[in-house]
Amino acid sequence: MLDRVWMILVLMVTALSGGCLEREMTITSQPPGALVYVSDVEVGRTPVTFPFTWYGDYDIILRMAGYKTLTTHAQINPPPQEVPPLDFFCEIAPWTFRDRRYLDYSLEPYKAPGDEELIQRAESLRRENLQPVKR
Repeated sequence: MLDRVWMILVLMVTALSGGCLEREMTITSQPPGALVYVSDVEVGRTPVTFPFTWYGDYDIILRMAGYKTLTTHAQINPPPQEVPPLDFFCEIAPWTFRDRRYLDYSLEPYKAPGDEELIQRAESLRRENLQPVKR
């Protein structure tokens, strides 16, 4: 009888102490120090590590003075233990799963356009602006 009580107690503690999944994304850049936006939310300067909630497509923007703004996206796919029906067993497991993702980007130096290029752009815009509106 006492063994049965202990067994039930152990099963209840195991069931209540279900595992979880810790998701973490690290973004680095060359050169470091770029300001990072993930899905329109500022997360910090590279290298930056932050938790993420869902899997899927993330819009990523990196900005740094003297470099071109990098606009891209990253597809974060779930690990096998997060695909149904395995995700159920992941949730009731008595340990914690860790999913760490690493993204690295290279920024290109910004090169200001020369005077000739600026004049050509301005003339092109002027010609465009003088055209009648097409309906």
